[in-house]
Amino acid sequence: MVVNKHCFHRPQRTRQRVGSTLQELTIVAVSQSSPPNDPPAFHSPAAPRTLWWMLLALLSAFALSQAYRTVTAIMATGLQGDFGLSASSLGAFAGLFGLAFGVTQFFMGIGMDLYGLRRTVLSAFPLTMAGAALSAWAPQYHWLLLGQLLIGMGCAPAFLACTVFIARHFPAARFAFVSGIAMGGGGLGLLFTGTPLAWLVQRLGWRAGFVVLAVLSALAWLLIWRRVHEPALPGPTPTRESWGMAVRRFGALFALPHTLGILLLGMVSYAAFLALRGLWIGPLLIQRYGFSLVESGNAAVAMSMISLFSPALFGRLDPGPGRRRIWLVNLSLLASLLYLALGLTHHAALNLGLVLCIATLSGYSVLQYSDVRSAYAPDLTGRALSVFTMAMFLGVGMMQTATGWVASWALQHGIEPYQAVMTSIAMALASGSTAFRWLPAPPLLQTGPRQPG
Repeated sequence: MVVNKHCFHRPQRTRQRVGSTLQELTIVAVSQSSPPNDPPAFHSPAAPRTLWWMLLALLSAFALSQAYRTVTAIMATGLQGDFGLSASSLGAFAGLFGLAFGVTQFFMGIGMDLYGLRRTVLSAFPLTMAGAALSAWAPQYHWLLLGQLLIGMGCAPAFLACTVFIARHFPAARFAFVSGIAMGGGGLGLLFTGTPLAWLVQRLGWRAGFVVLAVLSALAWLLIWRRVHEPALPGPTPTRESWGMAVRRFGALFALPHTLGILLLGMVSYAAFLALRGLWIGPLLIQRYGFSLVESGNAAVAMSMISLFSPALFGRLDPGPGRRRIWLVNLSLLASLLYLALGLTHHAALNLGLVLCIATLSGYSVLQYSDVRSAYAPDLTGRALSVFTMAMFLGVGMMQTATGWVASWALQHGIEPYQAVMTSIAMALASGSTAFRWLPAPPLLQTGPRQPG
């Protein structure tokens, strides 16, 4: 995609208790005297092999959600050619998935709490197929936006279901490691939106990409319907709460002073990676260095390959609750510097090296989930993970939309757009890291020795 003033015109405006690891009876405020240990996990009655097969089935939907949120990087040229999109319109298109995904997290979380993982995912995921089919047909830009909205809503329970399942059925001591594997497995969807999608789009057009994704979504739905039958947890069945009670219990999280810092870093860390991988990697390489669509797809595949393994690596390196927050501050600041360097340097090999370093470092986001798990009392852990996931993907949508505006502003003022975009991402990361460092820390991490978790 060539980014210039002529091709950009007509700007348009564009939970759930994650399965609490102890039976959730009431919400209590976190106090300084709260026990410091991470919440223990239930011992699921299902065989480990059965649990892994169910998790893999759930991961198929998560992998597709990863594919959907990163298609813009490869389809951008075709979308601009057909609809004459401006930079801000392109950013709005990419960001609408994340915004719809993030907002819907709240309702999907409560739905999983009330009706279970399987029913919630199977009920919502058909929206993804409908959205992909609509996008493949879309005769105008606003139909394309509606397709993105449906896709984002349909994909909303995908990652949350995996997190809930891990929290309920795997040991607490392995939460970071198994979550890292899950995030890496979901990264398979990123591989598809690299070279394979670039090859397909280059030959058959961007609409064919949405057709293939719709078919794959139908297959994933069938796999979940066939494989996922969540085993009952030991102990008495919790009393089903009303939607109103569930909403009020969610609100209790925001009354805790340490929630804000956690959410602010959560909104920018993963969003920074997806803004690059899901929106700007292709245009940057094509505009700056004359890469072909397939060549830029190869770079996207390299990022994706690394992102398959980096979450599991950081999960294995998890230093534990005592030092984890310092790691998160330092790693997010390092990532900020890498994005700044990517924006300010104009050398193809150096830029590719920086992109691969960013992909490697992106795995630290798995430590944020472990931090959330350690930061709240057991009866709040599930809901906290759900709220964090909601904030994370709202951040994805907001950053992709905002960087589209930044690119348009830069073009209007004669500034190289990718320099402005990467600098704005670096500033967002530095701000989130600073807020996480200086806003109140969780009382549970300030009292007594901690066990790994």
